[in-house]
Amino acid sequence: MAWLAVLLALVASLLFAFGTAAQQRSAATVPDDRGRGPGLVLLLIRRPLWWAGAVSDVAGYVAQAAALGLGSLLLVQPLLITTLLFALPLSARWAGRRSSRADHAWAVLLSVALAVFLAVGGATPGVDRAGIRAWLPTGVVLGAVIVGSLVGAALRRGATRALLLGVATAVAYGLAAPLTKSVVNLLGSGLPAVVGSWETYALAVFLVGGTLLQQSAFQAGDLRASLPVVTVGEPVVAVAVGIAVLGERLGATGAEWVLIAVLVVAMGAATLALARSAADDGSAQREQDTDGEQPQQLGGSARPVRG
Repeated sequence: MAWLAVLLALVASLLFAFGTAAQQRSAATVPDDRGRGPGLVLLLIRRPLWWAGAVSDVAGYVAQAAALGLGSLLLVQPLLITTLLFALPLSARWAGRRSSRADHAWAVLLSVALAVFLAVGGATPGVDRAGIRAWLPTGVVLGAVIVGSLVGAALRRGATRALLLGVATAVAYGLAAPLTKSVVNLLGSGLPAVVGSWETYALAVFLVGGTLLQQSAFQAGDLRASLPVVTVGEPVVAVAVGIAVLGERLGATGAEWVLIAVLVVAMGAATLALARSAADDGSAQREQDTDGEQPQQLGGSARPVRG
């Protein structure tokens, strides 16, 4: 069923692309003094475009969960970076420009490198679930990264705050992916097994927390600071957990490992380049919205609206 997992992962990427672009556009117009914690969500839920992005994100997550139920993290998560291939034309159009030749070249490189990686890597599935003892070392390290990022973000503003919130978002969503795989596996055992599992509650925490962190990162500063680290960091964390906790492995042997290393570098470079390009578009949108907005009272609170 690997082909179906691949198809579902690509569908998830398309849905995530629209959701991310829509939510970026909504969050970028929130004033900084209103953009912290629950207050940010209260502002965003008044915006139809944010809701369209949220619905698309939920549908994308369902597709991702289905893909993880059929395939390994090493197969599904790298495919999700194709979100950039769908998001870039959309963000470019909203920013009022065409994708550049460089964007097209990076997109081709990413597509080819990803296809060869999946063909050569031969990901070997591990276990669908692991006990708390297996999770503990990795969980402590990644938990420390989240806490450290949040403490740093609370003390900073602008691009540094956006970057640190992006790191926390990437780790939260990276942890949500293997937990999703575990919960999907539990569905076959019935609702009591799902409700009685610690993975279900941990998944809820990381999904809700990751969503709030992502909106905060988009709003905190220049998208060039947060979007690349979220885009690259999430699959890296998920794959690392798949290897360290769930025992997944690549089937490469001998000289194939050299090719795998080259492909990983190529995918990383292409992903960063495309993420920066998408962030440039998002920053352009933010500047346009800021220049064309005036504060308007709604429900006792000021919010920016198009002038």
